[in-house]
Amino acid sequence: MKMNKLVAIALMVLSVISIQPARAQSLSPSTKWHWDKGTIVVETPERPAGQHHVLGLTANPIKKVRIAFVGLGMRGPSAVIRFCQIPGVEIVGLCDYEEKRAEAQQAHLRKAGLAPATIYSGEKGYEALCKRPDVDLVYIATDWNHHFPIAKYAMENNKHVAVEVPSVMNLEQCWALINLSEKTRKHCFILENCCYDDYEMKSLLMAKDGVFGEVIRAEGAYIHELSEFWSHYWKDPNDNDKDNLHWRMKYNMENRGDLYATHGLGPVAQCMNIHRGDRFTTLIAMDTESFAGKDWVKNHTGKEPTTFLNGDHTTTLMRTARGKVVEIQHNVMTPQPYNRLFKLTGTKGYATKYPTEEFAIAGDALKGTDAPKMDDINAHGFLNSEQKKALMEKYRHPILEKYAEKGRHLGHGGMDYVMDSRLVYCLQHGLPLDMDVYDMAEWCALAELSALSMNNNCAAVTFPDFTRGHWNDIKGYTHAYATPAQEAVQETYAAAYTAAQKEATVKLNLWTLYDATKNATGKKKIAAEKKYKRAIQDLNIQIENILKKKKF
Repeated sequence: MKMNKLVAIALMVLSVISIQPARAQSLSPSTKWHWDKGTIVVETPERPAGQHHVLGLTANPIKKVRIAFVGLGMRGPSAVIRFCQIPGVEIVGLCDYEEKRAEAQQAHLRKAGLAPATIYSGEKGYEALCKRPDVDLVYIATDWNHHFPIAKYAMENNKHVAVEVPSVMNLEQCWALINLSEKTRKHCFILENCCYDDYEMKSLLMAKDGVFGEVIRAEGAYIHELSEFWSHYWKDPNDNDKDNLHWRMKYNMENRGDLYATHGLGPVAQCMNIHRGDRFTTLIAMDTESFAGKDWVKNHTGKEPTTFLNGDHTTTLMRTARGKVVEIQHNVMTPQPYNRLFKLTGTKGYATKYPTEEFAIAGDALKGTDAPKMDDINAHGFLNSEQKKALMEKYRHPILEKYAEKGRHLGHGGMDYVMDSRLVYCLQHGLPLDMDVYDMAEWCALAELSALSMNNNCAAVTFPDFTRGHWNDIKGYTHAYATPAQEAVQETYAAAYTAAQKEATVKLNLWTLYDATKNATGKKKIAAEKKYKRAIQDLNIQIENILKKKKF
């Protein structure tokens, strides 16, 4: 009997090793798990001594947020443009592996009248940037492979970080950033812009107000066929990309699991109070074979790929501690209309975003509005256009009211600008951020957890408790706000600071001096650089003098 058990365990281990090549980043070597009655139990490491949880973490207010960007290829440049429009921000550093891409972003600062930023480049350029004492926030928009090492280095150098999605690629990285945030008391923010889309934010307000009753099931997805983008992603010279696949297609070929879950998962997790009274406990995942992915690689390289680990369509079912269910889908390969699903099923109503934004409700959610035909409302059909409009008007989200229209022209319907503005708002006021390091870990963990499930015949897999026992301390998801008086004081200062920065930039003739350093050669270049350096050193003095004159 004992020998049979040993043989079975050995075969199980060998089968797992044979299925998943060692190169896959979606599986981390440090993850510990064991079988329990047919379920893979993923162990939660103990919290290191001296650390405390960071739920509701606050830091000292930062009246002027000094930001540095790392990764200026596809997403980064748009972020620079947005931050040029946010008052009370100073862009001090621009970093990319390729110097020309970082340098190109200076045009946005110049157009906005802001001071030039320092340029960093090369494989380790971010290290010098992170060591600067005058950086408050490092904003990371690189390829996925570099999200974690840069975030880790920045936090080790006492910086707040904001990281594009997916922010971490496996559980080992999840725990590393959790421990750093708990140890340093620095924010680790996931840049999940879909949590700030109009429909999702209004639905969140409705969910909090009980419009849908108890939300018992939700769906989310990232369904976005990317064939026109694959060749436009960066090609990392250190990634052994012999077939010229570029980083994202190569990552999909080498990794199994839901690699891009956060657009679909983030908004529904907030509606379901994950880490604020509930938590995910178990998942089961399955995927299709790779058909479209393999075909793309074959057509691109002229040869059949020996392996392609990411299935064309991945489906993950998750259950919470409170007995609720979430379904998440991932498909970037097959031709379908863009779809994030976003469906909420409640005991009194239902919300769905795609293909059209609809609501079906029972009860009195429309009382106090001008909605017509109140007697016709029931949960067996969607609200008509007038009723839906009345419901959306009733639940106008204050964050959208404050920022959405200002950023509408900056892409994605304004949700990117709303996200960035909220991040700055919370930092300026010393408030908890809308998403913390535990949210980052929970939403990104699907990559490894779903791969574990699929590599073991779609077995049930337990979630580790990223909060290590504190998921039920806070009751209900909320956004934090300063008082109106505090907001008025900070907004006045932020506007004055940005105006002072622009005025000082002109007074010091910074852009002319900057151009001189680029155009001069030989001894003239050395002299031009010295002159520019002296002017940059005087920038903060000039700004403070201008603010003093304006009584700030």
